[in-house]
Amino acid sequence: MAEAPNFQTEMRLLLRERMLDAARDVVCTEGWGAVNMSRIAKDVGISRPVLYKEIGTKQALADALIERELGAFLRGIADTLAAHPDPITGMTRAAEYTLRTGADNTLLKAVLSGRDSSDTTLLPALITEPEPVLGRALAALLPAMRERYELATISDADLESLIEILVRLTLSHLFQPLGPLDRTVAQIELVITRVFTALIEAAS
Repeated sequence: MAEAPNFQTEMRLLLRERMLDAARDVVCTEGWGAVNMSRIAKDVGISRPVLYKEIGTKQALADALIERELGAFLRGIADTLAAHPDPITGMTRAAEYTLRTGADNTLLKAVLSGRDSSDTTLLPALITEPEPVLGRALAALLPAMRERYELATISDADLESLIEILVRLTLSHLFQPLGPLDRTVAQIELVITRVFTALIEAAS
C-alpha cells in the first residue's frame, strides 16, 4: 500500500516553487543583478531565515533556477520526440519547439546561451559550466532517441554526433535569427535529413 503524501513535505515543495517563481519573475524582468534574498522573501511573504533554510545561498537559488528551467525544457523536447513516430519529423519538431520556446523565454534563452548579453551576472553558475545545455541535451536525448526510434543500425557515437549537430544548429538560429521561423525550421530539417540519411547508408 502506497504511503499517504506527507503534508509537511508537500507544503515545503510548494513553498520552494513559490520562491523559484518569485526569483524567476525578477530575473526575467530586471536581470539577475536585481535579485536579492530580502526581496525574494518579501515577495513570497516569508522571512529571510525561512528563505535561507529552504533554498540556501543566492548561488543555490541560481542553481535551482537553472536546473528547473533546463529540466522543463528537456522534458518538453522528449515529449516532442515521443509525439512523432518518424525520427526526422521528431527532430525537426524538437528544433521548432526550441526556437518557439526560447524566443519568448528570457531565462531559458540565458540558460541555453550560458550568459546574457545585457547582464553578464545573470545566473553566474553558468560561468563555471560552459556547456551545460549541450552536455545535458546529449545525456537526455540519446536514450530518448533510442527509446522512441530504436535506430539499431546507428551507433551511439554517430547518434550522439547527430544530436550534437541538431542542438548546435538550432541554438545558432535561436541566438542569431536571420529569417522567418518556418524557413529556419526547413533549413534545419534539410541538414538533419541529409546527415541522418548518410548515417543510415554508411551503416547498411
